[in-house]
Amino acid sequence: MAQRKKIKFGAIIHGVGGNIAGWRHPEVPADASVSFPFYQRQAQIAEAGKIDLVFIADGLYITEKSIPHFLNRFEPLTLLSALASVTSRIGLVGTLSTSYSEPFTVARQFASLDHLSGGRAGWNLVTSPLEGSARNYGKPEHPTHDERYKIAEEHLEVTRGLWDSWEDDAFVRDKQSGVFFDPTKLHRLNHKGEHFSVEGPLNIARSKQGQPVVFQAGSSESGKNLAAKGADAVFTGHETLEEAQAFYKDVKTRTIGYGREADDIVILPGISPIIGRTQEEADRKYEEIASLVSIEKALDYLGRFFEHHDFSQYPLDEPFPDIGDLGSNSFRSGTDKIKQQAREQGLTLRQVALRSATPRGQFVGTPEHIANLIQKWYEEEGADGFIIHSQLPSGLRDFVELVIPILQERGIYRTEYEADTLRGNLGLKIPSNRYSAAEVNS
Repeated sequence: MAQRKKIKFGAIIHGVGGNIAGWRHPEVPADASVSFPFYQRQAQIAEAGKIDLVFIADGLYITEKSIPHFLNRFEPLTLLSALASVTSRIGLVGTLSTSYSEPFTVARQFASLDHLSGGRAGWNLVTSPLEGSARNYGKPEHPTHDERYKIAEEHLEVTRGLWDSWEDDAFVRDKQSGVFFDPTKLHRLNHKGEHFSVEGPLNIARSKQGQPVVFQAGSSESGKNLAAKGADAVFTGHETLEEAQAFYKDVKTRTIGYGREADDIVILPGISPIIGRTQEEADRKYEEIASLVSIEKALDYLGRFFEHHDFSQYPLDEPFPDIGDLGSNSFRSGTDKIKQQAREQGLTLRQVALRSATPRGQFVGTPEHIANLIQKWYEEEGADGFIIHSQLPSGLRDFVELVIPILQERGIYRTEYEADTLRGNLGLKIPSNRYSAAEVNS
């Protein structure tokens, strides 16, 4: 049996944070979401810890009740291009929607980032859950959940086809003969499908890692199928090891079912570690963050997942209200879980809202506690690695300085980067150019 890859890590850099009131914490720079020096410091801390990638999330619709970080933040590709110039080995992964972008533009943007960074680019493919997004793009309505994933599957197929427009040795650049490129190694895609019609070719070549690494972040049935069929990595979320193991086995099995190998996809649950020198210190840090959220803000945060539903109309201390299928066309896997847990655990609306606003999870404790959990999830096949979402700016530094050395001592995490590309560090194969491969196999 082949030796398993060592643990992989990504780090979300989230400006003033994903907590709806986290910006109020004394440690958080109030302008962090639009401060390049802040992002630069966090990215360089992550790179010092030999973390595989930094991850920049995004969304396309806001209201007055949105998380403060969402109201005023950088566009991911622009930010990652800047970070490429102040880092050298860490991967650069950004979110971009298939529902509200054209494959040619997406292919060109990420291929450009891939070249700028020397082969460190990654695309977090999302379908955009928020229904209001349609109104920002002149669309009559937001596509249904299933339709968005059909669009996404074709979008990815086209984008990957465009990335193969040029064979790797197409650009001759012979000044003596005057031959700049070999026209036999230029290929038009000529795609005509249900959602996209794209001729090609793309006006930029493949990078040293072949193609940008594709992440997929949905955990619904449609999301898992899309990931298994075409993604290189999955960003997911689970509260227990048992849930993580079931998801891990499911996606790996589906991946094999599509004719791929299990190692062709890397599964990375998101965790929010809060680290203290003692358990009491970690608990205190969590309480400091949780105490910043009022119940009114917590209800606003909860409503975002349910198509900005107004939960203030229901009694706070009665059972979570029956809202039917609300949420099924937005964050489906997440909203299904919220409703299921509320029903099974008999939770009130107040409890659901506060838990959602500041999830605690298992990863609160000493460095040894965090390292033990990470090792357990990894060794018992709940994860290939993790996406670290720090609640506070110091959280990433604590993870790098206190947790990573323990994992390195145990021999399950790198001490140096293995490669200078994201694909290489994740242990993923460079995809063959489809046209070169066709010539070899003919």
